[in-house]
Amino acid sequence: MTIPHAPTYIPVDVCSTVGLAPATPLEQCMAAVQSEVAKGGVAAPAADVAGLQKIVTAAKENGIDLKVVVMPTSPPIDTPLRDVATEIGHANPGSTVLVLSPGWAGTYSTTFDRVLLEAGQDVAKTAPNPVVGTQAFVDQLQTPDFPWMGLTIGLVIGVAAAAVLTRVLQRRVARASNAETPGELAK
Repeated sequence: MTIPHAPTYIPVDVCSTVGLAPATPLEQCMAAVQSEVAKGGVAAPAADVAGLQKIVTAAKENGIDLKVVVMPTSPPIDTPLRDVATEIGHANPGSTVLVLSPGWAGTYSTTFDRVLLEAGQDVAKTAPNPVVGTQAFVDQLQTPDFPWMGLTIGLVIGVAAAAVLTRVLQRRVARASNAETPGELAK
């Protein structure tokens, strides 16, 4: 059994998301972020909140319990964003969490698989602003997957049918060849 562990590194930049000074203890920063997320699903700079809340509401109508955190600055690597998303996700079971910073994105979800989340991250982090990025993320989550299972089954059936047909034709040719051979020997 895998025991969930606490995120390894939460950047102090998360404090600025909710207007706290970077010197604020991290526990207080995360508590403030959690509080903002609990209120409306969004913890972000004021300029982005209204647009993000519209996206969160629309996602909810489509069955996605979305939580969004926007950090105004980026950590050196994207891993801390995933740690923030994981902590928010653990506090909001069943939710899908997107954490954005300029150029980076981190996600957490128990509903969507990692491949789909990372495809969403890729489109979200390259968007010109957090609202556009969040909408692109939600759109990616709602994009139907290519039916690989159907394609695989079709290919397997096609190859099996081709193999059977090839074998049937080989036997016909062999029988025809054997039928002609005794007549030629009698001449």
